[in-house]
Amino acid sequence: MNVLIIEDEKLAAERLEELLIEVDPQLKVVDILRSVSASINWLKKNKADLIFLDIQLEDGLSFLIFEKINIDAPIIFTTAYDQYAIKAFKLNSIDYLLKPIKKNELAESLSKLKRIKSSYLMNFEDIIKSLRNKENNYKKRFLIQYGQKIKKLEVNKIAYFYAMEKSVFADTFSGNSYPVDYTLDKLQQIIDPEEFFRINRKMIINFDAIKSMIPYSRSRIMIELNPPNKNIEALVSVERSASFKEWMDK
Repeated sequence: MNVLIIEDEKLAAERLEELLIEVDPQLKVVDILRSVSASINWLKKNKADLIFLDIQLEDGLSFLIFEKINIDAPIIFTTAYDQYAIKAFKLNSIDYLLKPIKKNELAESLSKLKRIKSSYLMNFEDIIKSLRNKENNYKKRFLIQYGQKIKKLEVNKIAYFYAMEKSVFADTFSGNSYPVDYTLDKLQQIIDPEEFFRINRKMIINFDAIKSMIPYSRSRIMIELNPPNKNIEALVSVERSASFKEWMDK
C-alpha cells in the first residue's frame, strides 16, 4: 500500500513513517509533503492508497486542499491542537489520531481501514461546512502583560505578528507593539486563516495590513505594511507565494 504523509513538522512526519514501518512493513511512504500548495500539486499528478493528513499545515488548514481537487483515497487525520474539528472528521474520515501518535492507536486505525470497503468515499463538503460553522472558535482577544498592567488586545486590532530574538510580538493598526506568549505555529492554529496569513517563518499578517505588493526575485512578493515595521522585512517566501496569491484572490 502506497502511503502519502502530509505533515509540516519534520520530526512528526519522520516519527509517523517509522511507526508505519513497524506496524506494517509492507506499507510504502511515497512522499512527505508540508503544505497545502505542495499537496495540491502532488495530488494532481499522483495517487496514494492512504493519506495521513495533518489539520494545520505551514500555509493553512488542510481542508483547503479539497476545495481545489477531488480525492478518493481514504484519509486518516492527525491533529495536535483544539479538537473542534474532530467530530466532523470522525463522521466522514477513516479515523483521526491525536499527536503524539501512539503505535497501538496507529495499528487500530490501519485495522479499521482494512475493514472498510475500498469504494468508501468521504463527503468532504460536509467536513468543510462543519469546519466553517466552527469559525467562532478562533481567538478573539489576547490578555497582554504590559509593564505592571494587564491589557486586553482585540485580534481585529492586530496588523501583524512577528518573531524576533526568541520572542513574538503583535503590532496593532494604531502603531503599538506588544509581546504575546504564543509561538507563530500556535498562533496559526488559533487565529482566523481567512483574516491572517503566515507569509514566512517569522511573520503572520492581517489582510487589512497590506498597503501594497511588489513582485520580487524568485517569485517572492514584497509587502508594504500599514503600519510599517522597521524590525522585520515583510517578504512572502518562495514556498508560500502560491498559497498567498490564492488567499488574496478569494
